[in-house]
Amino acid sequence: MSDSLTDVRTRVPAGVPAPPRKPDGTKPSEARKPALAPPATVPVSRSGVQRRRRLGPGRSVPFGRLLGPVLVVALWWAASAAGYLDPRILSGPGAVVSTAGELIADGRLQGNVLVSLQRAGLGLLLGVASGVLLAVVAGLSRTGEYLVDGPLQIKRAIPSLAMLPLLILWLGIGEQMKITVIALGVAVIVYINTYASLTSIDSRHVELAEVLELRRRQFLRKVVLPGSLPGFFVGLRLGVTSSWLGLIVVEQVNATSGIGYMMFQAQQYAQSDVIIVGLVAYGTFGFASDALVRAVERRALSWRRTLAG
Repeated sequence: MSDSLTDVRTRVPAGVPAPPRKPDGTKPSEARKPALAPPATVPVSRSGVQRRRRLGPGRSVPFGRLLGPVLVVALWWAASAAGYLDPRILSGPGAVVSTAGELIADGRLQGNVLVSLQRAGLGLLLGVASGVLLAVVAGLSRTGEYLVDGPLQIKRAIPSLAMLPLLILWLGIGEQMKITVIALGVAVIVYINTYASLTSIDSRHVELAEVLELRRRQFLRKVVLPGSLPGFFVGLRLGVTSSWLGLIVVEQVNATSGIGYMMFQAQQYAQSDVIIVGLVAYGTFGFASDALVRAVERRALSWRRTLAG
């Protein structure tokens, strides 16, 4: 039956010439189908499981962030040992370590470090608290936004150090002025990042909270807090750095103690090794404080999956 149907379909009517055929036996009207491209090869492991190509930065290595500082110290040490560095301009690592040991032995370094940590800690605490409070007021209320955001945006354009003469006139040259300068710089940074994170919360989440008839406290805890934490931690990390930057300046304004005061006195006597000890102390505390904030951030935002891991 199938042979007869095929014969009927392929039969040519009488009087109609059959179409010419090519040497390979195909008709000209029979268009050849384009050949399909071969499938892309996927890497396969020895066990036969397909391996997925990684596009991210890869896995993190414990204490991997110490690689950069260690490399810098190694290059510094090599340049000093080869005689490329003038000890009068930049002391070598050996001289710096020896000077640090002497400063620790007579108690100068510990006393100055404790004073600097107290100033930076108080300024950071006041600045973070003020920045978060102002961001919440401006981010959750139109009236608060109109009253708070404008002045703080103006303050952001004015460096805190530019206000130093006015703050000295108002508060004198004591500890109150130094802590206020640090707190102002931290507060603006924390406010900007927290406010930006608050105002970028998806409006659909707010509408869902309204539909569920959440109370104000529940809305703050379940919607506002998770949505603002990423921006807050960015502002906190920048605020920690700002506190150390402000500390360096204020400790050179009629100070009698602190790491900055120690460095300023060493500069007058051309003691580059003491200056480098102070810089190393600033850098060590800055690196350690940033690492601490990172650890808290990973713990608080463990629900996120980012490239940082």
